[in-house]
Amino acid sequence: MNLNAFRKELAKPNTSIQLCLIGIIGGVCAASLIILFRLTVDWLQTKFLVETNQYGELDPIIRLVLPIIGALCIIFIAYLTGFKHYRMGIPFVIHRIKHFFGRIPFRTTVNQFLGGAVALASGFSVGREGPSVHLGAFGSSFFGQWLKLPNNSIRILSGCGIAAGISASFNTPFAAVIFVMEVVLREYRIHIFIPVMLAAACGSVMTRAVFGEAQELSFIQFHDFSQWVYLYLIIFGIVLGFVASLFNNFLMFVMQRSNRLNMVYRLIIAGVVTGVIGVILPDSLGAHFHSAHEFIAENDSMKILIAVLCAKFFLTIIAIGLGIPGGVMGPVFVIGMISGAILAAPLGLFVDNSNELQGSFSLLGMAGLMAAVVHAPLAALSAVMELSYSPQLILPAILVIVPAYVTSTQFLGNSSIFIRQLEFQKLPYTLSSVLGELQKTGVLSVMEDNYKLVVDQNDNLVNLLDSSVNTTVVRKSNLEDAVQYSLVGYDQEPDCDTRRITFTEMKGVKSQATLAEVYGILATKRQGAVYIYAGTQDDIIGVISWNKLRDNLHQASF
Repeated sequence: MNLNAFRKELAKPNTSIQLCLIGIIGGVCAASLIILFRLTVDWLQTKFLVETNQYGELDPIIRLVLPIIGALCIIFIAYLTGFKHYRMGIPFVIHRIKHFFGRIPFRTTVNQFLGGAVALASGFSVGREGPSVHLGAFGSSFFGQWLKLPNNSIRILSGCGIAAGISASFNTPFAAVIFVMEVVLREYRIHIFIPVMLAAACGSVMTRAVFGEAQELSFIQFHDFSQWVYLYLIIFGIVLGFVASLFNNFLMFVMQRSNRLNMVYRLIIAGVVTGVIGVILPDSLGAHFHSAHEFIAENDSMKILIAVLCAKFFLTIIAIGLGIPGGVMGPVFVIGMISGAILAAPLGLFVDNSNELQGSFSLLGMAGLMAAVVHAPLAALSAVMELSYSPQLILPAILVIVPAYVTSTQFLGNSSIFIRQLEFQKLPYTLSSVLGELQKTGVLSVMEDNYKLVVDQNDNLVNLLDSSVNTTVVRKSNLEDAVQYSLVGYDQEPDCDTRRITFTEMKGVKSQATLAEVYGILATKRQGAVYIYAGTQDDIIGVISWNKLRDNLHQASF
């Protein structure tokens, strides 16, 4: 199969071997980039840490200076790439997928890779899932753009890259697929689901080959408990719903109040605040699961746990709110872990195995807080279950996630932190149902390629139209500085037997475009046609009329 036939098959919104193949290739590209990113972070940490993520072993003066140096490095990277290319992370990727078919700019990706690596290495309270999503989407969509694949398939490729990126970052293929469908694409379609699954599997296989088989939370054991504790889980979930709303509101408050500040000042402030608090409470630095678990296990003092929880809460809001490149879900997991350990303490008055409850509630806290902050209950459940390799937590997690989510949304009016960030940045993230459906089909799969092409004026147009009743006739006019294509047809005037030949000027659409672009051109007059071109605009390869578009739209299922 040649490349043109390959592109034409990908333009169809159907599951195909071609779509599965690009899902695998996109997954490999994205996973390779994420593995390189993780190795870069580990390499940077080995330059000043005896053991990765163990900031408590550093001298206080180094803990103070390290985030400040990190902020200065991030500023320097942003200066080299251009400050206008600083938008990055999950909200930005959602916007690009909805309105640009997942095409991620190169310079923002450089900022995300280098800036994210520095942020994670220098102790900022940010997660690596933000860079994983951004880099994964770029790694796979770049492949699609290089081959000039249809835009609808590049959009799917971006989803594949995100799934592979999360899977390669956390070794969670199932949670990666759910996250893409629930948070990023926000839809479930079989022809999208299959390649995304294949990409996630590729990411998991590759990261296991490099970093080993162990899960991120395998060191936490989930222990079953008495069924009467289930009633307490509902209260636990309600508390987490309040914590999530508080977190989202404070984060947006910081973003809004600091918006007028120059980005250089914002990043320096984030570095100074992180360094100062890091001197006092070194366990609040970073967002690593194993370090947080060790801290919880080694400290029985409730005051210290609460102090570190408050510090982590504050540092995360400062880092994300002031623009440090990184994700929000990593620190949210750590906050949920510590919150769970604290809220499990009252049960020690009624049960003997309170230490076992601490680990179980840490996992449940992670699931409940993520569901309420991100508004992704299924992704939260699957992520914690897969990270800890504990399927037995499903029922207790549901009893925590549901009240946490309902409390956050229904009673406190909290929205997903990603949606709130998009609205604050004035980045559109929604589409009408018509455009959303038309974006799934490329023009190559619908265009009429057996049209009749005539050059300039032709005396035989009447005979040509009469002999081509079911075939589109297009006239090509060579102007002084351009080529113009017109749709040729009859204009049947009312109460008149004469037929006059009409020429309706057509606009051109790239062969990579989807039917959404065609609809945007023809919807106003609801008549006429567009021509499809490959390469230059005078290289016409097909025609799509309004009638053809309307028929395709009527066949779509919403």
